[in-house]
Amino acid sequence: MSLLITFSSLANIDTFILEGIVLDAENSEPISNAAVQLVGTDLYTTTKSDGTFSLQISIQINFRIKITHLAYQEKLIDFKSQDELNKKLIVYLIPKIINLSTVVVSEHRSTSLIEEIRDYSNILGGRELQRNLSQTLASTLKNESGLSVRSMGPAPSRPVYRGLGQDRILISEDGMKTVDLSATSPDHAVTIEPFTSDRIEVLRGPKILTKTSSTVGGIVNVSRNEIPQQIHNTYHLTVGGYIETVNKGYLGAIQSEIPINPLAIRFELSRRNTSDLETPEGLLKNSSSENLNSAIGLSYINDFGYIGGAFRFYDLSYGIPGGFIGAHPKGVTIDITKNQIHFDSNIKFLNDSNYFRLSYKNIYYRHKEFEFSGRIGSEFRIITNLANVDFNHTSLFSFDEGIFGISAEHRDFEIGGFVFTPPTKSLNISAYLFEEINFGKTNLNFAARYSFDDIKPKVEKSDSKIGAIREKTFNNLSLSASILYQLSDNVFIGSNISRSTRVPTIEELFSEGPHLAAYSYEVGNPDLGSESGIGTEVFVYHKFEKLNFNLNAFYNNFESFIIPRNSGEINYQTFLPIYKTFGVGAILYGIDGSVNLNLYDSYYLSSSFSYTKGVFRENSKPLPQIPPFKGTTGVQFKTDNLQVGLNCEWALAQNDVDIFEQPTDGYLIFNSFVQYLFYIGESVNSFSINADNIFNKSYRNHLSRIKSILPEAGFNIRLIYKFML
Repeated sequence: MSLLITFSSLANIDTFILEGIVLDAENSEPISNAAVQLVGTDLYTTTKSDGTFSLQISIQINFRIKITHLAYQEKLIDFKSQDELNKKLIVYLIPKIINLSTVVVSEHRSTSLIEEIRDYSNILGGRELQRNLSQTLASTLKNESGLSVRSMGPAPSRPVYRGLGQDRILISEDGMKTVDLSATSPDHAVTIEPFTSDRIEVLRGPKILTKTSSTVGGIVNVSRNEIPQQIHNTYHLTVGGYIETVNKGYLGAIQSEIPINPLAIRFELSRRNTSDLETPEGLLKNSSSENLNSAIGLSYINDFGYIGGAFRFYDLSYGIPGGFIGAHPKGVTIDITKNQIHFDSNIKFLNDSNYFRLSYKNIYYRHKEFEFSGRIGSEFRIITNLANVDFNHTSLFSFDEGIFGISAEHRDFEIGGFVFTPPTKSLNISAYLFEEINFGKTNLNFAARYSFDDIKPKVEKSDSKIGAIREKTFNNLSLSASILYQLSDNVFIGSNISRSTRVPTIEELFSEGPHLAAYSYEVGNPDLGSESGIGTEVFVYHKFEKLNFNLNAFYNNFESFIIPRNSGEINYQTFLPIYKTFGVGAILYGIDGSVNLNLYDSYYLSSSFSYTKGVFRENSKPLPQIPPFKGTTGVQFKTDNLQVGLNCEWALAQNDVDIFEQPTDGYLIFNSFVQYLFYIGESVNSFSINADNIFNKSYRNHLSRIKSILPEAGFNIRLIYKFML
């Protein structure tokens, strides 16, 4: 928690107005209902919903202020001189470890009870996020319930949720879609630096239809407040670093937010470098990476809301290992450059809960794939324009709150080198609606999204071997509804049903040739229709004083599920395995959950698990690339400042595989951590040391394309430090 204090002199020189704002030290979010008291008197005030307060006092020097909150450590501040009164102070307070069933809710989402309950188990933030920070977004999230990692080396990894990957999982930053090629192929990386994030959310339920038409996959949102939405009384500064031994990796980062009332300026800069990865069976050659990330944002903030913009530059170079089936013989190096312009505004009317939000992004993305000789084998250039207009409301007709709006996306896709997907322009226009109704202990959410898509190759080809390459249009309607019933103060049950749709990608439609880095011959299907299916889910959430757990069961039935499959054939001109794209009937079902138990005093037990089964509807044989039954179990010792833990990651063998897909053995590995928060002057400092794969166990990730030659990372020490002022 941080406290920003300023003093305003009144007519009486001995009387001052003590003003400030109370913020959480871990995520810089405002804290309401914190008590600010003049010690030795009954004079006190509490912070407002935005964390601000003012307190009139009539003492000039030699007094003490006490700041208290149920969830945070008490802080005492002494003022002994006139000089101290003239300073703008920032004081950080460290959160306590308390056994309450608290729920963290993002400021960008409504206070829907369904969302609050689900957020309880689907937000990675604060100390937990700082401790789990890793090289990529996917590896940072790998132990979250329901999530797995698809990879082709350390750098090109992407989250998979309940067996669903590609663009069925929307990855967004501050609520707007991230643009790159990571959803199209396992050798393509996600262009997000997780170290500079404030929190990472896995969003599900009807509300995701305001962002995507795929209801069964969900959204992974990285929140970093790139465009400031509130103004502080003094500057914020965060400096951090990260080193690890398994790849000789290191990172340095700096973030700052500077108020120049009514303006707020934010900037960030980070640089990451890793060498080749060490495994228990040897060095994974050509797996190094280098990344530079920078951004600057500016907002004008007033009573009406805010309006602002930001520019982000992202540069990444990484290696794709070679020498195995599914890879280029000598490996490939990929260079990515992305420039992004982002505008955002939030215009209030009537009250803070009713507002228009207008957002726009322009993204320039350049992607080059180099052969071992240094020659460019493939090149992609994408220019994307995204725009959203949302109206957020409360108490409209019979609805307690909701959102309706429209969005548009235009994409210009160009190619160079040996790429056999045609240059294409695509357009998406969508309209969406989300509403919430409360009936006593029952909460109902529902949403709808209509999407029009036009995909137009710049050169049509009616005599192509894969079928006529031509303009394609799609009209889709996605629907979703959730109901939650409160059985008691501590027990909630609910269910969700949805109709999910997805338009095939350009690569799924029109690819007709070798893909250098993935070392495959990819064959699209221009006759594909939209992917569609019905998803159902039931869930139970228990929130007791010392025991919290959730359990989710899901069943997704796809009329058409679009997948690339290894056909078993070889293209003898290139000697590459042929992957063909099919739309098939498919069923994915499973169960996942998590539990947190306060064993005794400061000792805790936590565990999570995920099980997914995927089969073809036609013959009940296994779908490809389905993660095994996996999970984590750990014990922790927690105090206000210190956390120590030991946990294990485990997975059963995956023998339910598609034809030409290799099974994977199960594994059990152990990890540990120590994390300590402490003060230096007015700053708060977080230091973590993590030991991963303590016994240097050889194990393989079923969704890794490199598992045929080498296992996952060996014994690793990660050191993470953050300084916040």
